[in-house]
Amino acid sequence: MLRRSLAAGFCLLASVLVQAPAWAADPDAVFFDQVFGRWTGPGEIVAGKYKGTKFTCDLAGARPDREVGMSLDGTCRVGLFSQPMSARFVRGGSSYKGAFLDGSQGKGLDIISGNVEGNRVVVGLDRKQLKGAMVARLDNTDKLAVTISVQVAGELVPVIGMTLKRDGSVRKASIER
Repeated sequence: MLRRSLAAGFCLLASVLVQAPAWAADPDAVFFDQVFGRWTGPGEIVAGKYKGTKFTCDLAGARPDREVGMSLDGTCRVGLFSQPMSARFVRGGSSYKGAFLDGSQGKGLDIISGNVEGNRVVVGLDRKQLKGAMVARLDNTDKLAVTISVQVAGELVPVIGMTLKRDGSVRKASIER
């Protein structure tokens, strides 16, 4: 009788662990699980010297191996010209770190902070005197709105906006570190 009770108890525990509800999972990981895959769509530079420039991006969102975060790799195109794009950031403690393109040591930006709140992630961007933020908001499972802003006179001013849609041909991807 005791063996049967113990066996039933272990079976119950195993089924609870296997079928753990979403609220028990890491909320950041749950968000990033929803943004893996291929994303395409238009964007526009909305401020600065190149204001009004429209472009189209084709990006693959992937999960870093054994870390919470994401990477985006692909290209953005303006007319006949194409530019490689990449960003990678992972959780380090209670925040995020990473790089856009090759980081501030090259021609890109460092990702120096970040947090996930519900259906959006906000990361802090830094390059010497330039400070800014990127907000990526998942409007539904197939639409990702991205805004990149820079700090001007103590205020964040949007400079780039993109509306990406999920390409259904690729749903999930994973990268190894």
